[in-house]
Amino acid sequence: MSPIIEIKNITKEFKVLNRREGLKGSLKDLFSRDYKTVRAVDNISMSIEQGEIVGYLGPNGAGKSTTIKMMTGVLEPTSGEILVSGCVPYQNRTKNAQEIGVVFGQRSQLWWSLPLIESFRILKDIYQIPDADYDSILTLYKSLVDIEPLLHKPVRQMSLGQRTLSDILAAFLHNPKIVFLDEPTIGLDVSMKSKIRTLIQALNREKHTTVILTTHDMGDVDALCERIVIIDKGRMLYDNDIEHLKRFFGSYRTLRLRIGGDLKAHAASLQTALPECTVSADEEWISVLIDESKANVPDVLAQIQAAHTIRDLQLQEIATEDVIRKIYEEGVQ
Repeated sequence: MSPIIEIKNITKEFKVLNRREGLKGSLKDLFSRDYKTVRAVDNISMSIEQGEIVGYLGPNGAGKSTTIKMMTGVLEPTSGEILVSGCVPYQNRTKNAQEIGVVFGQRSQLWWSLPLIESFRILKDIYQIPDADYDSILTLYKSLVDIEPLLHKPVRQMSLGQRTLSDILAAFLHNPKIVFLDEPTIGLDVSMKSKIRTLIQALNREKHTTVILTTHDMGDVDALCERIVIIDKGRMLYDNDIEHLKRFFGSYRTLRLRIGGDLKAHAASLQTALPECTVSADEEWISVLIDESKANVPDVLAQIQAAHTIRDLQLQEIATEDVIRKIYEEGVQ
């Protein structure tokens, strides 16, 4: 069985005008042909199977949105090949739109002044969803979340969390093969984030829908994704499962210490004394990130104890968020 998404060596370049400063510069720019080429996506290849939830990660400006736009058919790659559900998305935009669902941040696809159920009915007509399928998906929604109070509520009267929840339900309404979620939990409280993550997991399990998730919230990644793809400056840095990533950085441990006095000053002195470690401080704890290939925990702890009185300590495995940050900063060797 072929992958639901297959990308081979895609590159996307944009021509950007070299702008001049000031009013005179702006006038000259009107007639300028001085362009530079910016490569937003640089030779990326990957295959995604039906039913996968893939975290597509990278710092701001890495090329994530450009890649998503090529997968949805909004942009045409400069070079390379891309197939989504067996078709070229930018050549078959109508067919591709029928096969995908999208939730882009806080840009709602629902009708602002209409009750949610009316938006659902409009989408039902747009996607020509059979009555039996429409009734079935609404029954599934009611079994997964408490949607009844929202159905007859205008979208403009909903909270941010309720709108996001409703947008995700709308994206899955026509039973698409692929759903693209761009920062779906941004700005939400802890309780609503948990509800939305549970909903995405349930819909993926029930409908076997492929989900492409872009997010900066590592809680989303840990809760939803078995596989992550990381890009930076348009180039792919990593494509594998999270557990492999943690094993890759398995020699890292974080030693958290509670020490009296000025924590920032203590952290600065410890950083000088422990150049092979990364030391930081918050309001209560000093954190020492230890690479055990360069230093071992007992030796570091003994060195700290010789200079400071330790009131409490914790030893933690490296968090996914720290791993991702290190990849952004250092890349994968």
